[in-house]
Parts: sequence; structure tokens; C-alpha cells
Amino acid sequence: MKIEKVRENKKQFLDLLLIGDEQEDMIDRYLDRGDLFALYDGGLKSVCVVTCEGDGIYELKNIATYEECRGQGYGRRLVEHILEHYRGKCRVMVVGTGDRPRSLRFYERCGFAVSHRVKNFFIDHYDHPIFDCGEQLVDMVYLRKEF
Repeated sequence: MKIEKVRENKKQFLDLLLIGDEQEDMIDRYLDRGDLFALYDGGLKSVCVVTCEGDGIYELKNIATYEECRGQGYGRRLVEHILEHYRGKCRVMVVGTGDRPRSLRFYERCGFAVSHRVKNFFIDHYDHPIFDCGEQLVDMVYLRKEF
């Protein structure tokens, strides 16, 4: 298993990024200013983008793993790498996700705790309804991990 920080041609990972954030113009808002990491294990398995939000706060903006590779620990390994990579630079790491038990459990197992909620985020910021496991996402739930 190998994790690389991607410095150029980040859009080559768009197919995978669209799994984590399915509207391209939303990805465009953070991709160029963020650090993109790609996890390989006999081929590309997972990616994530991390942005600096100022004052020692970093945000995990997008984490995505190919569907056929989920449940094999790739996402968790990528988050662990990110947390280690930003240790010393980062005071707080935050992540926003849909209000779905599966997603919340994943981040809680990675050491994050629920911080706050942004009401109607997925309604107000996307040009189409966003669904996860057949249910429409409405609120964004933010979780945080302090260093």
C-alpha cells in the first residue's frame, strides 16, 4: 500500500472525487487550493482532499473509495495517514458529511467527534438532490478532531 501527495493534474482523479462530492463545481471550489492524496494498493483505491482553513484548522473536504474497494480499510488508512501528515501543523481537523449513521460512525471510529450541523446544506448548495443509501441528504454534520 502506498499513499502519495498529488501536486499536479488533480482533475485526473475526478471520477473518484465525484463519488465523495457529486457536483463538479463544488469540487472546483477546493481542489486547486487543497492537498490531494491518493492511496494505491495494486492500483488506485481511494483519494482525499484536505484544505487549510486558517488558524491551524484543516478540513478533510472529500474522501472517496471505489465502491468495490470499500470495507477493506482503505478509507480508514487514508484518514490515519492524513492525521499523521498534519500532526504539528494542524490544531483541529474538521470534516463535513451527510447526516447518515454509516458516515458518522466511520469518522467517529477515526477519532472525530460531532461538532455542529449546517441545516439544509445539501439543499442550499447543490443544484440537484443528493442521495446516500436511497435517502436524500439535507443537513451537513461537522465532526472535529483536536490535536
